[in-house]
Amino acid sequence: MIHIDGLKIDPLFYTFIEKEALPGSEVDSEAFWQGFSEIIHDLSPENGELLAVRNRMQEQINQWHSQWDWKQKREEYENFLKEIGYIEREKEPFSIGTEQVDREIASQAGPQLVVPVNNARYAINAANARWGSLYDALYGTNVIDEAEGAEKGSAYNPIRGRKVVDYAKSFLDEIIPLQNGSHKEVTQYSVKDGKLVASVINETTRLKDEQQFAGWQGERENPSSILLINHDLYIEIQMDKTHPVGKTDAAGVKDVVMESAITTIMDCEDSVAAVDAEDKVLVYRNWLGLMKGSLSSVFQKGEKEVTRNLNEDRSYLSPDGSELILPGRSLLLVRNVGHLMTSSMVLDQEDREVPEGIIDTVVTSLLAKHDLLRKGRTKNSAEGSVYIVKPKMHGSREAAFANTCFNRVEDLLGLKRFTLKIGVMDEERRTSLNLANCIFEVKERIVFINTGFLDRTGDEIHTSMLAGAMVRKNEMKGTVWLQGYEKSNVDTGLKCALPGRAQIGKGMWAMPDQMKEMMEQKRTHLEAGGNTAWVPSPTAATLHALHYHQLRVKDVQKELLQRVKDRQQEMLTLPLFEGSYTKADIQQELDNNVQGLLGYVVRWVEHGTGCSKVPDIHHVGLMEDRATLRISSQHLANWLEHGLCTKEQIMETLKRMAEVVDHQNSSDPLYQPMANDFERSIAFQAACDLIFDGKDQPGGYTEPILHRRRQEFKARTYAART
Repeated sequence: MIHIDGLKIDPLFYTFIEKEALPGSEVDSEAFWQGFSEIIHDLSPENGELLAVRNRMQEQINQWHSQWDWKQKREEYENFLKEIGYIEREKEPFSIGTEQVDREIASQAGPQLVVPVNNARYAINAANARWGSLYDALYGTNVIDEAEGAEKGSAYNPIRGRKVVDYAKSFLDEIIPLQNGSHKEVTQYSVKDGKLVASVINETTRLKDEQQFAGWQGERENPSSILLINHDLYIEIQMDKTHPVGKTDAAGVKDVVMESAITTIMDCEDSVAAVDAEDKVLVYRNWLGLMKGSLSSVFQKGEKEVTRNLNEDRSYLSPDGSELILPGRSLLLVRNVGHLMTSSMVLDQEDREVPEGIIDTVVTSLLAKHDLLRKGRTKNSAEGSVYIVKPKMHGSREAAFANTCFNRVEDLLGLKRFTLKIGVMDEERRTSLNLANCIFEVKERIVFINTGFLDRTGDEIHTSMLAGAMVRKNEMKGTVWLQGYEKSNVDTGLKCALPGRAQIGKGMWAMPDQMKEMMEQKRTHLEAGGNTAWVPSPTAATLHALHYHQLRVKDVQKELLQRVKDRQQEMLTLPLFEGSYTKADIQQELDNNVQGLLGYVVRWVEHGTGCSKVPDIHHVGLMEDRATLRISSQHLANWLEHGLCTKEQIMETLKRMAEVVDHQNSSDPLYQPMANDFERSIAFQAACDLIFDGKDQPGGYTEPILHRRRQEFKARTYAART
């Protein structure tokens, strides 16, 4: 360890900061380390006290539930939560004042990707997902059925291709209609006197709303692309009569390209397995590459070696003939870790690990300064802001602490106040009940709130662990508290005047292969007032973008603002089950929870994969991360606590489902089967810890166990190699 300014720094981390992060940042090395040390020493005690408050409140809640029946004492329960400060007195009405917010957040409604930043290829793909081929998204997914000879197959299927074109042009007719005829009938697009002209059969026509024509590329009489706009989102119709698709189209249309992932969260948290300096430096290095525009990825595709870089911006001629430049990449936010975890890469003088969330704030901001100084190949924020999403905060004191940390980091890096913007993730019960107060504490820098059903459910179960047995996991979606929570989040965001300055977000679609179902269901996120929602892939972003063309979220939010109400009672309705479950129901629930838990944990602990598509018990691929794991582990711990199952029954299920997971991963040459030796399998033992020690985990979080077991696995692997 390197001793500097009262800290002990891991050499890998120190070298990265000195050789890669600081050069070009206009931050002096000596001043950086001194300021970094001061922030750590000044703020770590408060960070620890906030965690102690969480623990004290949880102990008080556990004690209350041990003495009283919530169903008989609802009013007393609410008063008790107010007495201990769990429910705060709400601030007087206010409006946020965030300034210098990029339009992708302030005014555009559209899809949002979340991607593990430690995977360079995924990060680049996500950043480049600002634009996506609608033809490809339709052709490769189940949105287009395979009936009547329209199978996907290994080679291009012209029957399927025709269905794709028909779908896309029907969409254009719906949202950008012509005065006469259909886009399906167009034989030529051209530009005359700054207007889009379409030749349809024996006549020419224009757009019904000519303001939807935004620009073009190529020649006026024969453009190579036409740029259209609807609900602040762009669509590009591309023409090429020599293209395999274009030569079969009357107008030579080869593709319809959608503005897709407007924003992307580069994740350092739930979708990342980073347990030491080696892992964290990779996380930081990739974020730096994104901020400088230099990140690249080399990989094999078939027999070819492919290099992937960040896309350039896109240039068009606007209707008046002037140049129009549009971003080629998604606007990037970065999600730091929360207040709970500490990191071994920085120790204080007492050899104690320091809060990882503080380290993240300092370092990700330092790296983002390279974008602010405009020294890189690309530009992220046109407004000169840095967007940091802060997860897993409990109540307004923790939001205020984050604000203090942001202030200190701005001073350290020489940034203007409120350059660092914050996204508040509404995924803990204490934050949900006090969301307006949380927003108030960061009202000059907030740019994002969202609902996180998965983590929020995990916290719901953990907080009320002793109140009684919870309903089955799938039944959570229909509970009173969840419906109230989703609506209250939007209500609070509208009441605090987020529209025009900040995003109100909705959660993830977890089934990346089920795009038809996503198209049928995810429109509800817009109808609920969300102007962004998470999607699991660039393809999903392109498809979900269609919803934002079909529904103008600004209008929905204006209507919902008239119906804002207090939903505290709904959110305080505990999801306890009444009646009884059959033995078959209970075993089915155990099988489902355990199989998903094992499938995710084995990849996290032994492969270092923080987010992946894990086949469920029915072999349907689901996007899993620590939030889904938190639900499964807490749900099992809850049922064990209340006697719906026994430890022996869970252990039998664990061993049986381990064989299922082993079989599902049998084609992976790096996979180590759990069932060969349960005692020696670190992944299997981690799964046991998560369940049997779940009740006592801080906040029900899975990170402490996962990190410890991952470090154990890395140590064993290193020892075996040496």
